[in-house]
Amino acid sequence: MIKQYFGSSSEIFGLIGALTIGFLAFKVAVGLFRFLSVHFLSRVFPLSGDLKKAGSWAVITGSTDGIGKAYAEQLAAKGLNVVLISRTISKLTEVAKEIEEKYKVITQVIAADFTQGNIYEDIKSQLASLDIGVLVNNVGMSYEHPEYFGDVNSPNFVQNMLHMNCTSVAKMTEIVLPCMLKKKCGYIINLGSSAGNSPTPLLALYSATKAFVATFSSALQLEYSDKGITIQCIVPFFVVSKLSKVRNPSLFVPTPSTFVRSALRTVGLQAHTSGYWPHEIQDIVVSKLPTYFVKSSLLTTRAKALKKKATTSKTE
Repeated sequence: MIKQYFGSSSEIFGLIGALTIGFLAFKVAVGLFRFLSVHFLSRVFPLSGDLKKAGSWAVITGSTDGIGKAYAEQLAAKGLNVVLISRTISKLTEVAKEIEEKYKVITQVIAADFTQGNIYEDIKSQLASLDIGVLVNNVGMSYEHPEYFGDVNSPNFVQNMLHMNCTSVAKMTEIVLPCMLKKKCGYIINLGSSAGNSPTPLLALYSATKAFVATFSSALQLEYSDKGITIQCIVPFFVVSKLSKVRNPSLFVPTPSTFVRSALRTVGLQAHTSGYWPHEIQDIVVSKLPTYFVKSSLLTTRAKALKKKATTSKTE
């Protein structure tokens, strides 16, 4: 019966092959168009939503340095008042003053140590009266250097990382979500990491916490996308910052300002993204590498860090 309609078996397999190639070519074309639209066309024709319409305030955790500070500055540049939440009050007041003077917006600061679990009632009370449209869950911690999990020698390492990287995201979201739901509008941006895209040896706990951030974000996006709430997970590779310990910017290691400027163009367009087009390319390449290549690279980094640490201790 099949041959009656389609001819010989070779013709059938030829048709299947042509359809498969056509389908794959279509997927590649769609992916390429989406990539170009998000990362390049959006520079000329803004495609993401107007964040200020969601509310007059943005809340940023871990906001005195690096990516968090860059988000605070660039959201202020869009006309949003900003709440800066970090551990050190002196740094908070300094950054707040800079932002107020440069962008002519209102700031509020909250000193909080996100390695602790008893800070959220105070944060909730201080945010209660604000019209919050944007939350950036940026605060986080990583390893001092790549290391075997059992050899990490740092007090309260596990508890601190779980509180800072996981609890903070869930609790801060719990605080701001009710007011966003009442308005049927709001943006929650969660900072994950490329290390959370797949199990990363020698960064085991950090990798796992960032996988939590990605899964939590994706699940919330499915729950609330039809209620006017946009939840996005950003998964960057290296950015110049104290956390990454990289000081010199390059095409693949941008400054926080360059990275955040790119990432903000993806809000509302991509729910899970590296936020920066060279990192998108890195992700494609790294995802194809066998795990032993990743482990070998991190072992090399570990060896250099231990050597430097030993040298430093001898000179002290």
